[in-house]
Amino acid sequence: MDIKKAATWTASWEIMKMKKVTSLLAMTVAAVMAMTGCGGNDAADDSAGNKVYHIGIIQQMEHGSLDQATKGFEDKLTELLGEDNVEFDYQNAQGEQANCTTISTKFVSDGCDLIMANATTALQTAAAATSDIPIVGTSVTDYVTAGVVESNEAPGKNVTGVSDLASVEKQIDVLMQFCDKENTKVAVVYCSAEPNSTYQADLAKKYLEEQKIPYAIYTAADSNEIQAVVTKAVADCNAMYIPTDNTFANNMEIVKNIAVPARVPTVTGAEAMCEVGALATLSISYYDLGAKAAEMAYDILVNGKKPAEMPIEYLTDGLVPKYNADIAEALGITIPEGMEPVA
Repeated sequence: MDIKKAATWTASWEIMKMKKVTSLLAMTVAAVMAMTGCGGNDAADDSAGNKVYHIGIIQQMEHGSLDQATKGFEDKLTELLGEDNVEFDYQNAQGEQANCTTISTKFVSDGCDLIMANATTALQTAAAATSDIPIVGTSVTDYVTAGVVESNEAPGKNVTGVSDLASVEKQIDVLMQFCDKENTKVAVVYCSAEPNSTYQADLAKKYLEEQKIPYAIYTAADSNEIQAVVTKAVADCNAMYIPTDNTFANNMEIVKNIAVPARVPTVTGAEAMCEVGALATLSISYYDLGAKAAEMAYDILVNGKKPAEMPIEYLTDGLVPKYNADIAEALGITIPEGMEPVA
């Protein structure tokens, strides 16, 4: 081999070695970049000496009650863990079950330390996506009805949480304060696609029958049917009860625009619904509901508790009947003593 060829061969070999090194570096960088999302910062966590918890939050849709629950959860868990020790990946499914499924799958792929599921469909899709990652639910009425636990006392799975069930019977009592029992027919109105709502409607029917108050059931399959359903309800009845129903909560302006001109008093299961379009409510604080869920999440993450062994919790404090002053004035109704105005 002459000197010129030897030099050319040597240069080529050096270039090949440099390409191999560059390729290895690129692969290393790609691998590091892939370790993002809920669970990709473990090494950084360890080197910093503090665990950073990665929490996926899936909210079924955007309305006042769910927004408050999410805020309560984030505020309380940040307080408990410390601002530098928790990261939230908040995702809103915009009321679409397919979006809930996509978000839940993403959280599992990301390796979140815990998933907070806000509302029933969000909880159901999260539970279907993983049996390993702990899930804490909120804004869910009955976890057994939702099909995500074996019992409310002993969940038996990776799911636990807080129920938003207030006393349906007492909510009906609030409604009847504005009505003449002898001449009242109550419309029980809800979305038939929501297990939470069906559960509460069954409780309402049972209580109305016990009290010998005439009633009728009106259901909407989705938001597109709300206007027609409410129009029918106020034509047939002179009082209306709507439980904590996400579909109706997102469309209370429609309810108000139909019920108020018809002079039909409406009581809802959630304060945020009342703020927009109902006369009165007896509701828990959804902010406090989210904060309670955060306390349960902290027990799981830090204290090693297992969701399977953590009973579903309930809020028992702060149940004060409240009213919407603008709607009371529009209906010409005098508010009984002991009721507070909504914010």
